[in-house]
Amino acid sequence: MAERLGVAIVGVGGAVATTAIAGIEMIKAGSNSLDGLPLADRDVSGMVAYRDLEFGGWDLADETLGACALRHGVIGEKELADGAAVLNQMRPWKAAGSTGYCANIDGTNKLGGGHRAAIRQIQADLARFKDEKKLDRVVVVNLASTERKPGDDSALQSRDAFEQGLDSDDAAISPAMLYAYAAIDSGTPYANFTPSVAADVAPLAAFAAERNVPVAGKDGKTGQTFMKTVIAPALRDRALHVDGWFSTNILGNSDGLALDDPKSLQSKLGTKKSVLNQILGYPVEDHIIMIHYYKPRGDDKEAWDNIDLTGFMGQKMQLKLNFLCKDSILAAPLAIEIARCLDLAKQRGEGGVQEQMGLFFKLPQTRGDYDPAHGVPEQQLILDNWLDGKGA
Repeated sequence: MAERLGVAIVGVGGAVATTAIAGIEMIKAGSNSLDGLPLADRDVSGMVAYRDLEFGGWDLADETLGACALRHGVIGEKELADGAAVLNQMRPWKAAGSTGYCANIDGTNKLGGGHRAAIRQIQADLARFKDEKKLDRVVVVNLASTERKPGDDSALQSRDAFEQGLDSDDAAISPAMLYAYAAIDSGTPYANFTPSVAADVAPLAAFAAERNVPVAGKDGKTGQTFMKTVIAPALRDRALHVDGWFSTNILGNSDGLALDDPKSLQSKLGTKKSVLNQILGYPVEDHIIMIHYYKPRGDDKEAWDNIDLTGFMGQKMQLKLNFLCKDSILAAPLAIEIARCLDLAKQRGEGGVQEQMGLFFKLPQTRGDYDPAHGVPEQQLILDNWLDGKGA
């Protein structure tokens, strides 16, 4: 009998989560193909099949996932009637949330109590989910809205200090960190698809290594940064010097609304700006990134890049790229593959930071104090070797 994997999602009512769930349910119903799923053509021993995934999770919105999906506008009544009707019966579990960390996102479906109480409830939800759905294993994937960066607080400097911070409900510990701690403490693999600080904070990274729990992140590499990390290695290899790279985005979904808060936006810009210098091997003096919330666009994001180059004999050139993309349609398949890879790492007994999953992230978490690889060709080779059992 096939083994079944539960995917517990932080932000399960969001556009990315509802799109991922709808897509898998439609695969089960035979009304959706495997197009767009990066690992669909890979036969990897031990990797859970798409149709053996089950979903649940937490959200501040107190409405069915079907209603959430219709509000986001990525999928509609057609999909809900064509295999994804289960979303109309699914409701989020009460979520940990804080307008102090995410100013523009709030809701009524919120956990009360302090940090320890929230962790106990998150872990109880995971246990109930596994039992009710008769699952073999569970992973947690954070798809919630972007939180502001935390300060350089003492609670985030060591394991002991973090535990004390949990006891005292220290404001330095964010909701994202509570989910990461709850997962790691219960032996559940955890991935951070957001720019928020979570399992990458020093105490939690150490906790994951100590408990041998797989963790990965952060910030899913979906649209503009994905294209940047494809193109930049080619420019490097052709010795075309990048004099400047101007990037701008407009989007109108809940992710865009969250980023309309300057503090949340700063977290996002930090992950998007990290890639070019590492790939090219020199600092790009004018690497400018702008993100604008533009409500009419909804989930149909537009990313525009202008790249100024110097080539042979000092001749100047320009490359312009306009990517009109559907944010959640790009992100949902990555979240699904991340869950499957995390589970495979767990089955293989590989805990701590999973560097081989860097392909999926803008700012891949590493096991030590060194820069991750950012170029897609190198990242793809690392992941392929790991999937083939050759190590990360």
